[in-house]
Amino acid sequence: GQNGVLPGGNALQASETLTGTLNRPVTGNTYVMEQLADYDFLMKHFYSVHTSTTAGRDLMDAKTLLGRDMSMKGDNSKPQILIYHTHSQEAFADSGPGQTVVGVGDYLTKLLEDKGYNVYHDKSVYDLKNGQLDRSKAYNYALDGITNILQQNPSIEVVLDIHRDGVGEDLRLVTQVDGKDTAQIMFFNGLSYTVSGGPVDYLPNPYIQDNLAFSFQMEYQAAQYYPDFYRGIYLSGLRYNLHLCRRAVLLEAGAQTNTVQEVKNAMEPFADILNRVLTG
Repeated sequence: GQNGVLPGGNALQASETLTGTLNRPVTGNTYVMEQLADYDFLMKHFYSVHTSTTAGRDLMDAKTLLGRDMSMKGDNSKPQILIYHTHSQEAFADSGPGQTVVGVGDYLTKLLEDKGYNVYHDKSVYDLKNGQLDRSKAYNYALDGITNILQQNPSIEVVLDIHRDGVGEDLRLVTQVDGKDTAQIMFFNGLSYTVSGGPVDYLPNPYIQDNLAFSFQMEYQAAQYYPDFYRGIYLSGLRYNLHLCRRAVLLEAGAQTNTVQEVKNAMEPFADILNRVLTG
């Protein structure tokens, strides 16, 4: 409706309760399919591709990516969304003891529960072995843990691996959202494909198209409603455990140069764009 006013007495109240801020005005870019159908335009505006891999035209088709139904119809009597952290020890510029990315996951859990979702937050530590930081094996350890959780909770339809990025010390990934200093986010997809070796056969992922659709649909919502909030979708050559679920994504929320509060603030728009995609 006009100016966010919905017809009917408490329709606005009901929609606010059910879906959060779905009546938010579009302040960013609206793209037409002709633009998005242009491969070069799509890649320039939405993606960064690591030199180790390549993303072909067959894979990166905007109409297909936007056309996939990523909405979630399940009820919230059982766990629907899994949040975990392959790199649980990642911290921020002003982190005190124990203030890591796991605390950001706590806040996201609360925001999604407030929107009516049933959330399972796995706080397991996958990047420490015998007290030593071991990031290289963390994906293997996480794979075991998450596979277990998904077997015990087959109702889970969304899997979010929340990280923070590592950037140059002089780079501050911060913008304003609703008057708050907010860390910028980046989605991360693995293509199980390298330029040097072709398909990475030992890392099969039957859900690559779904994973790509999921992150692109969230990015597309961000482009319209939070235009300075997102840093693009990063495509890399391996798998990053995104093969566990159709709706799996790796999220880089801010970086080590952001404050804890800036990254927590980022979970508010992220929860909104995720909700927009899941409600279709």
